[in-house]
Amino acid sequence: MLASFALFLTLLFLQGLAAAANQALAPLHVYLFAGGLFVGTAAFLLPFGRGFAAVFAAGLACDANAGVPFGTHALLFGSAHCVLFHLRDRLPYDDTVGRVAISLACNLALFLALTLQRIRLSPAPVTEWLRVAGDLVFSQIAIALAGPWFFQVQRRVLAFVGAERAQSLL
Repeated sequence: MLASFALFLTLLFLQGLAAAANQALAPLHVYLFAGGLFVGTAAFLLPFGRGFAAVFAAGLACDANAGVPFGTHALLFGSAHCVLFHLRDRLPYDDTVGRVAISLACNLALFLALTLQRIRLSPAPVTEWLRVAGDLVFSQIAIALAGPWFFQVQRRVLAFVGAERAQSLL
């Protein structure tokens, strides 16, 4: 249970970093979405229940600050966790490049799911797609650059609290 709480704290840290980045990028009309980084480590390094608890709680924390119905991020992050957990034997998560590629694919899916759910509320949804595409490209580049660092932070925190699988991958 300590591993779940420790992972949850790293996800809150990520949420804070993303919020600070979005605040700084607001004058440029750019939005950074880092949802793909929220689910990978929990699905690959923790047992199902512990990882799901951390990801779901982090999704609820994201919902508290987002302009979406409460539970949207939690549901999406929990669903992505379930998919990744059941595919983890077939995915190359032992190396950094594999984890980054998985996070990019997951981020794409989560970003599109949130966008499709929210864009219908726009008065002119057709005109929004160019900006959404730009935000997606920027988010993917940010995840590719920051992902390896964040995975190492999560691994070290999990190793510090004694998660065996994280220690073996250090």
